[in-house]
Amino acid sequence: MTQGSVARPGLAFRLLAGAMALALPGCSTISNTFSSLTGGGGVPAGASGHVRGFLGGVAAEDPAAALVAREVLSAGGSATDAAVAAAWVMAVTLPSRVGIGGGGACLVYDQRKNATEAVMFLPGARSSVPGGADRPAAVPMFARGLFALHTRIPVRPFEELMAPGEQLARLGTTVSRGLSVDLAAVAAPLLADPGARGVFARPDGRVKGVGDPLVQPLLATTMTQLRLSGVGDLHQGLLARRLEEASRPVGGNLTVDELRGPRTVPTVMPPLVVQGRNRDQVAFLPLPADGGLAGAATYLALKSEQSLEAAAARGQAVAATWRRQGGNADTLLTANVPAAGTGPLPASAGLAVFDRNGNAVSCAFTMNNLFGTGRIAPGMGMLLAPAPGVGAVQPPLLSAGIAWSPNLAAFHMVAAGSGQHAAPLAVAGPMARVVEGGLAPQAAVEAGRLPPARGQYGICIAYLPGAESRCVAISDPDGHGVALGATDQ
Repeated sequence: MTQGSVARPGLAFRLLAGAMALALPGCSTISNTFSSLTGGGGVPAGASGHVRGFLGGVAAEDPAAALVAREVLSAGGSATDAAVAAAWVMAVTLPSRVGIGGGGACLVYDQRKNATEAVMFLPGARSSVPGGADRPAAVPMFARGLFALHTRIPVRPFEELMAPGEQLARLGTTVSRGLSVDLAAVAAPLLADPGARGVFARPDGRVKGVGDPLVQPLLATTMTQLRLSGVGDLHQGLLARRLEEASRPVGGNLTVDELRGPRTVPTVMPPLVVQGRNRDQVAFLPLPADGGLAGAATYLALKSEQSLEAAAARGQAVAATWRRQGGNADTLLTANVPAAGTGPLPASAGLAVFDRNGNAVSCAFTMNNLFGTGRIAPGMGMLLAPAPGVGAVQPPLLSAGIAWSPNLAAFHMVAAGSGQHAAPLAVAGPMARVVEGGLAPQAAVEAGRLPPARGQYGICIAYLPGAESRCVAISDPDGHGVALGATDQ
């Protein structure tokens, strides 16, 4: 375990390049010594160090994103603020799985409301496959989704939270271990695209590796336009018209009409909730994010003392049944469904954050394939995601979970999963071990998942608000993420 480092005012974003070297998985236990929650020695709100003492915790699949999220918490931001800033960074530093051309889904626990909501912004399906589109693109939902997420518990300005990612794209960062693994997996087809080759190839023509510079000025310009004009510009403004034109030469063939359509607005809706031990509520993503359905089915199977393998198979079977015939989530969770798999699934990435007030956010992001369509929209610097349901493209099993106690009005655990078909187990397994089994956090993570499941976790074993010293952030040891502590002295 590694103790979270103390960052000083004015240095937060200068540490980003160094954070890319932090590719070792880890966890961070919160110190039991706390100072004032509001004083920062005169440090203004919005600057690192404004809040001292207990801050919360963050675990993410990208080191730079974890660092930025922690700095937002230190600057007085909420869990949603931190998640938004981290997501924008991941769109720059982990573009294989997260990007403006894709989307995702998040759960938000608001301690004041004592309730959890789901913010849904899945990469949009196409109404039809346009002629001449050899790689039809999904309607991008990422930017609008993050704006909707920010509205749940906003503290810091949305534009401020975009700045770290925009700066990394413009000034450059370095390739992380996680990104280098993804680059190596699809090197040949990715570098066949001139735009992608210009970003991800070395001068000698080979794909970039760990520590190589990563500069994306065109993506930075697009992010600047989004920050200045608002995220709606990508759907009904100048950026929408530019995207329509830029998507044609790379076979995505998006249209302004589809970018403006009613299905391009994120949805805030109730999560899928199952009853946990001691009257805890355990929330999963609702349909159509069927990774939540698979996670709930897996959790219930573990609650009935099935093995990890059997519970994971049950979750996959329930999700496969829904994909085949649809149906009501509550009915499917109790139905006797045939054993079935979902087939090859695209990649995703997870992010988990909780703040000092007991608010929590769990997100799963996707490009519907590693690096999406593998083609960058000319002049815009953004990879396009493939449209789901076209050809062999299936949506991922996006998986996120939050557990809380309605009786105590307190947060218990947040989890986000990845690992294709195993993503639901990455969420449900450790959550069941904590909520139902009462295991210690590290033991629950080790005992609650099987490869290739990878998860990001925040666990307050004695609930929050309350026993801050018993909170921990954990990044799956099988992945390349980082968990950072959240106590500034």
